[in-house]
Amino acid sequence: QVQLVESGGGLVQAGGSLTLSCAASGRTFSSVTMGWFRQAPGKEREFVATISRSGSIIYYADSVKGRFTISRDNAKNTVWLQMNNMKPEDTAVYYCAATSRPNIYMKSLEYDYWGQGTQVTVSS
Repeated sequence: QVQLVESGGGLVQAGGSLTLSCAASGRTFSSVTMGWFRQAPGKEREFVATISRSGSIIYYADSVKGRFTISRDNAKNTVWLQMNNMKPEDTAVYYCAATSRPNIYMKSLEYDYWGQGTQVTVSS
């Protein structure tokens, strides 16, 4: 079992920055692949970014590439999502997720554990 708790959401103006954190507990953190997803009102949950167990492999959705950065510290059991140059269309509830599967994954069904989500709102 893995418990995930996100923090760092809030209200930011377009062009601004936010950093989301996700603290994990339970299973050895270095044994899980981590991902960030988001869900806007009336829309399906969508992939944002993923990072491998060691942090050596990272993949982003095209919509955030060049603006968002995912990172992790296995000693701190934490994964972050640094969001820069934010746009109103980034407004959503952001979720971190974990999977014990060995590779990186972009589909939500590949993830076994989810946080409760944190609201991010970008004003224009």
